[in-house]
Order: sequence, then structure tokens, then C-alpha cells
Amino acid sequence: MGKHNEFGRLGEQKATDFLIKNGYTICFRNYMYLKAEIDIVAKKGKELVIVEVKSRTSGFFEDISQAIPAKKIKLLVMAADHYIEDNNLDVEVRFDVITVIKKGEVFELEHVENAFYHF
Repeated sequence: MGKHNEFGRLGEQKATDFLIKNGYTICFRNYMYLKAEIDIVAKKGKELVIVEVKSRTSGFFEDISQAIPAKKIKLLVMAADHYIEDNNLDVEVRFDVITVIKKGEVFELEHVENAFYHF
């Protein structure tokens, strides 16, 4: 596994730990449907939360909307729809992004709720 893949998995684990600490239940990690992958499927209250994790070893995200292109959003929506249908759920859904930036030995996380809307 390449170092970037290992770091991506570490970022997803940091995001998962953050969500659990903040009262979310993790339903699934790395949910695959066709060409789409949802990093984390979580639940908080009656809401299903689809979480995209963006990890970097340096730098920052100026605008979270720049980090997730329209094509990726379409894939996430398609995979979320499949997850909901496959599990026979009747829930409200929101799409969040968690950015994980490693600065030295420290990880900084930012959780953006409702980062984008499905269309």
C-alpha cells in the first residue's frame, strides 16, 4: 500500500474517532457502490450522515467546495441512495466533509456539516 493510501486511512480513522467522540454512530466505513466510495456512513439522531474525508500532510483548504468536484458529489449521492435503498431506511440525509491536516505530529480536524447539497 502506498504512503498516500496509508495516510488516507489514518485520516479516515482520525475522522471516525472524532465522530464517535461527538456522539455519532458509525454504520459503515468505505462503502462501495459501482465506482463510488463513501468514506464514512454515520448516524446522529434520526439523520444519516455521509462523510467525505480529505486528508493532507501540509497546506490548507481555502474553500471546501473546491476540494470536492461535482463528479465526486454525484458519485456520493448515487452511493448514498444505494445504501439507503439497500438498508430500507427512511431517514434525512446530509453530506459532511471532515478535513484532516497533519502538522508535524499534530492532527487538525475541521468538520463541515452540510458541506454540499445533493441535486
